[in-house]
Amino acid sequence: MNKLRMGIIGIGNMGSTHAKNIADGKIPEMRLTAIADLKESRRGWAVQNLPSDVNIFTTGEELIKSHICDAVVIATPHYQHPTLAMQAFGEKLHVLSEKPSGVYTKQVREMNEAADHSDVTFAVMFNQRTNPLYQRMHEMVSSKRYGEIMRVNWIITDWFRTQIYYDSGEWRGTWDGEGGGVLLNQCPHQLDLIQWICGMPSSVRSFMKNGKWHDIEVEDDVTTYLEYPNGASGVFITSTGDAPGTNRFEVTMEGGKLVCEDDKLTFYETAENVRKFCQTAADGFEKPKVSKREIEITGDNPQHIGVMKAFAGHILHGTPLVAKGQEGIHGLMLSNAMHLSAWMDQTVKLPIDEDLFLSELDKRRKTSVKKKAKEITFNTEGSY
Repeated sequence: MNKLRMGIIGIGNMGSTHAKNIADGKIPEMRLTAIADLKESRRGWAVQNLPSDVNIFTTGEELIKSHICDAVVIATPHYQHPTLAMQAFGEKLHVLSEKPSGVYTKQVREMNEAADHSDVTFAVMFNQRTNPLYQRMHEMVSSKRYGEIMRVNWIITDWFRTQIYYDSGEWRGTWDGEGGGVLLNQCPHQLDLIQWICGMPSSVRSFMKNGKWHDIEVEDDVTTYLEYPNGASGVFITSTGDAPGTNRFEVTMEGGKLVCEDDKLTFYETAENVRKFCQTAADGFEKPKVSKREIEITGDNPQHIGVMKAFAGHILHGTPLVAKGQEGIHGLMLSNAMHLSAWMDQTVKLPIDEDLFLSELDKRRKTSVKKKAKEITFNTEGSY
């Protein structure tokens, strides 16, 4: 096999982008064989915009059972990701799932166990891990060269979304259709990155507002306090209502502070370990000497195309994935913990009580209102 025969389930905003990238030859080791979408309008789009030899199905299950693909990309609404992935594992198909891995960790854990017992490749679309900025942060923090983490702050409020964005799909902005708001739609990448770079916190205390800035059921404004096993603390703030927004990620360590903002990575390095300096300095007002430098960042940032090339490379040649599918549960655990903390109005320890989370989610799903949506598919280029 020199090319993977690919199927894409869900031809909405992201699925159509993946389909075009494959059809246009941007992933040389993939060939688009089939697509599936429940909406007639999206199947019509496929007829007009994709090669004539691409097979078109109504359901993902039909595509999976057709056996005309070696692998599938799952780009459907969130609740369907684990279900379709497990169906594909059962048919010995490789799986690349869009983020998030699912809506609740109990279901994602079941999916991960199915993947572990299958003889196929499972990957998740964490395309922000291809960004050299975050790769360098990961290397600098995880190496422990600059000591332990003391504080983590991420303000990520440049996700501005208009009302028509939420009105563009009947599943968007609802508990029963989407399962969450900014945490589950826009922020899975940041929640993955913060745990990939800094590790998982031990507890969270979250405050969030549902429909603060939009006519939606789910959260569009979140502030969360994080505590880490080593005593470090942090704050994670996000919203889809701020304009202009901010994207500033700070990691303070015992040997300096990393600041990622405006596509730059700046390091404020202390001359010695700040904890040691604090205990040994003779002057009550003395501060450690600090040198500031911009970290040189080299390398490409291939985003989705990079993840898909790595997926094909892993299957065909055994080269590394960008992110194994099983890793998706970590950021989702953070998201679930933040929701549960806000719902219960209390600090939540990690790992969460998965049965309690699902019970609380189901309460909200039962009162969720199905809406009539406009038939709109947006160009996602530059939105991530």
